[in-house]
Amino acid sequence: MQRPDFISRIKAAFEVTPIVALLGPRQCGKTTLAKQYVSSVNSPDINYFDLEDPDDLARLEHPKLTLSGLKNLITLDEIQRLPEIFPLLRVMVDNKKLEQKYLILGSASRELLQQTSETLAGRISYIELTPFSMVEVNNLQQLWLRGGFPLSYLAHTDEVSYSWRKEYIRTFLERDMQMMGINVSPENLRRFWMMLVHYHGNIFNASEIGRSLNISHPTAKNYLDILTHTFMIRELKPWFENISKRQVKSSKIYFRDTGIMHSLIGIKDESDLKLSTKLGASWEGFALEETIRHIAPDPLDCYFWATQADAELDLLILKDGKKLGFEFKYSDLPKVTKSMHIALSDLHLEQLVVIYPGDKQYQPHEKIFVCGLETFLRNGNHF
Repeated sequence: MQRPDFISRIKAAFEVTPIVALLGPRQCGKTTLAKQYVSSVNSPDINYFDLEDPDDLARLEHPKLTLSGLKNLITLDEIQRLPEIFPLLRVMVDNKKLEQKYLILGSASRELLQQTSETLAGRISYIELTPFSMVEVNNLQQLWLRGGFPLSYLAHTDEVSYSWRKEYIRTFLERDMQMMGINVSPENLRRFWMMLVHYHGNIFNASEIGRSLNISHPTAKNYLDILTHTFMIRELKPWFENISKRQVKSSKIYFRDTGIMHSLIGIKDESDLKLSTKLGASWEGFALEETIRHIAPDPLDCYFWATQADAELDLLILKDGKKLGFEFKYSDLPKVTKSMHIALSDLHLEQLVVIYPGDKQYQPHEKIFVCGLETFLRNGNHF
């Protein structure tokens, strides 16, 4: 599948910096997109290094010698395998005679690749590539059930998709962690991951989950950080407003791909999903993730908000100097609640959009809009 929006974003990023980092979970389509981009720019030289290929790693045994002889666009895939190359990239792009640009691909977050922010400041742009989103496919129900990883979504049957995701999880735990230099017990991390299904859409309590799994509070937090930095879990930080009310200080967590979540709890097809006690929570997390992808804010500008008196807002996005609020309701026709009025007033929201599974769109309040998920994603966020 072509992903023209991401191609355009890569081109725009190269207008600003000589290095563009394309980050996202393994198997989300980074390599395919990179090759599509290379084809689109008609570069006379194709310099592609897959750092999981022993031959390509051997070519970079003396990286300065190898890279100095190359021109134009150079692609380094799975960059987290060779973090020591980052200082060299700074030297290479600062040498204007070489006329080099680098497209680097990684399966770890910007925070995990701290070397880039330290050595490449002002020289690198970051783009997060997600699995397929609703605006890229034509079957919302299938996307919700199977998730957006290309080989899962495009599988011929639900059974094949489910099997692919089970194998993806196993490989992620047993191989990918080691390849990224993360030394944890695959079995312990799997148990923790499965436990997070019960916290999906809720406050993360490291002490509580630690007691359940007989692990320490710091270990539970470390496991969450691992799954967050490898794009498996979204950790929404709490927003603090300058008000007198006591506000919730802990984070909320969501699975970023519902297909992965469904595999961990044995949901194989639509029938299993409809009968699951996690049906509503699964849909709300799916809708939240799709909304964030659609609006495309800086990841650091996404929050949730709640007070100890039970007023809350599922998602707060800061965009272009505005505060945008979102609530996600798995119901037929959502109604305006007291909590929504409090959020509007206390947070000084520009607007509050209530997103639900239906297809009607209406405005029950001057600043509150109710909209079906598919309508919202297809028609934009302008009311």
